[in-house]
Amino acid sequence: MSGPPAVTAFAPASVGNVGPGLDIVGLAVEGPGDEVRAEWIEGSGVRILDPGHAELPREAERHASGLAALAVLRRAGVTSGERGIGLRVRKGLPLSGGQGGSAASAVAGAVATNALLGSPLGRWALIEACLDAEEAVAGRHADNVAPALLGGIVLLRAVDPLDLVQLPVPPDLFVVLVRPDQRMRTADARAVLPREVPRAVALHQAAQVGAMVAALAAGDYELLGRAIDDRIAEPARAGLLPGFAEAKAAALEAGALGSSISGSGPTAFALARGRERAERVAAAMVASHAAGGRRAESVVGAVDRRGARLTGDGSEES
Repeated sequence: MSGPPAVTAFAPASVGNVGPGLDIVGLAVEGPGDEVRAEWIEGSGVRILDPGHAELPREAERHASGLAALAVLRRAGVTSGERGIGLRVRKGLPLSGGQGGSAASAVAGAVATNALLGSPLGRWALIEACLDAEEAVAGRHADNVAPALLGGIVLLRAVDPLDLVQLPVPPDLFVVLVRPDQRMRTADARAVLPREVPRAVALHQAAQVGAMVAALAAGDYELLGRAIDDRIAEPARAGLLPGFAEAKAAALEAGALGSSISGSGPTAFALARGRERAERVAAAMVASHAAGGRRAESVVGAVDRRGARLTGDGSEES
């Protein structure tokens, strides 16, 4: 174990379930994210020195960053030895907010722990470690952890064994995140998903994912917007999210390419061409919620192409 005495890693927000890409398409967003500082401490094992929020657990076996750190140790074949690892978490993402918060904590925890150990694991092994952590917290999906770690827009062809594709990112693509004053547990949002879907719906959904891939490859913004048409998760979850339908309509009226639910919600996302239009879309969505008597906050950013990285007391590469 030849790493530094302490290291801090950052992982960005992410949008899971991008439109029709339920569990299989995710993207990272520039701006907010979670940070985890890993440091050597006396004792053994992994300890959460600061969970990042009063409502988050202090046990490593229950916190996303701690679970990821433990998975890194297992996959690196490192025993507890004579020193332990302490984690301090800074939550820049909301709890149960649909912005990949648990994934960001897991990714930052994994990257920081790996660097502390001298970086024995590569990025693919780190994704596997984060999947182990996410499975315990929100289910075994990689549509948040993969883009949070790798950056960009990611298509998950398979999870076991892991097979993913990083998709092209058009240069003027911006992402709008609008979160009303609400929380939505992933387990609750998954509970309303249909167990079976009609063949026509499955075929439509597959066609839209294919259209998204083609649009990103060709830089065809209009096609990308038309492909943001989810007929499985969005219809099932919209009823859990007061004001979503109105905010989506406002986004499209303001010039968004497309809009849908980010992850499990309550955050909604919209895609726009250019920052100026994205800012107009964000303002329209927030105003829509305000008209319904709900507070909402927005984030506008480009697609984060870098993904997780070390900051401050470490290198800029994970």
